[in-house]
Amino acid sequence: MKILVATDKPFAAIAVKGIREAIENADMELALLEKYTEKSQLLEAVNDVDAIIIRSDIIDNEVFDAAKQLKIVVRAGAGYDNVDLAAAKAHNVCVMNTPGQNSNAVAELAFGLMVYAVRNFYNGTSGTELKDKKLGIHAYGNVGRNVARIAKGFGMDIYAYDAFCPKEVIEKDGVKALDSADGLYAACQFVSLHIPATAETKKSIGGNLLSKMPKGAVLVNTARKEVINEAELVKVMEERADLKYLTDIVPDNHAELTEKFANRYFSTPKKMGAQTAEANINAGIAAANQIVGFLKDGDRTFEVTK
Repeated sequence: MKILVATDKPFAAIAVKGIREAIENADMELALLEKYTEKSQLLEAVNDVDAIIIRSDIIDNEVFDAAKQLKIVVRAGAGYDNVDLAAAKAHNVCVMNTPGQNSNAVAELAFGLMVYAVRNFYNGTSGTELKDKKLGIHAYGNVGRNVARIAKGFGMDIYAYDAFCPKEVIEKDGVKALDSADGLYAACQFVSLHIPATAETKKSIGGNLLSKMPKGAVLVNTARKEVINEAELVKVMEERADLKYLTDIVPDNHAELTEKFANRYFSTPKKMGAQTAEANINAGIAAANQIVGFLKDGDRTFEVTK
């Protein structure tokens, strides 16, 4: 069996070492395609592989057509919207993610952005503190739970809303569970956003929710840019000089936001939530182990094409 690691943004060397050990210890062959610049390189590389490990690389119908022997794709990370699931199903290919492996890295970044916001982007002026402030966690999955854990250390008052997570699960962590997104945004000066980009959530964070936030509001998005209604975000920020927006996903209207709200808007140059050595290693090795488990034992624990 041949497993391809296809990454235009390569894993750290130590992660590749761990991936290689997991694959070769299972008597399988590892192939690497790193820093590729043309899709044709990817299409050629997948020709004879049984499995692919990717990061943010696009796996679409054309790739599935080229990969005649392909049985499984594993996205090393939580999000998997870079994989065409319908095409995967049509080609009878299993797709998995590696939930939880990047969660602490993303949660720590969210707090880095919050501190940056309340200290006025380190511009030398007097800021505020996070202690005793109300934090709303929108979606209480692996990242949300890590955000809650860290928030306790900051002494914040923690709330969460998740349509799919039972109230008792949230409350056993010492977090106040709310019944609606409206209630979360109305109650909390800070909201950390962790919802996936789905048909239901795309453009769902807009004027209705943002206008409800208390004075001095800060929205931190380390989820997906697609969940933000960018036009409505601009409108609310024009109406409210107290609202700040910080993200690690460059919005489509980045230039407009920068021009109009230079002291209240910040985006990292590229998605950085999982950009730590630890997350890189954890997600890569988890992906390799999941492939081995699937190919040897049929383990589909983290399948997202069910």
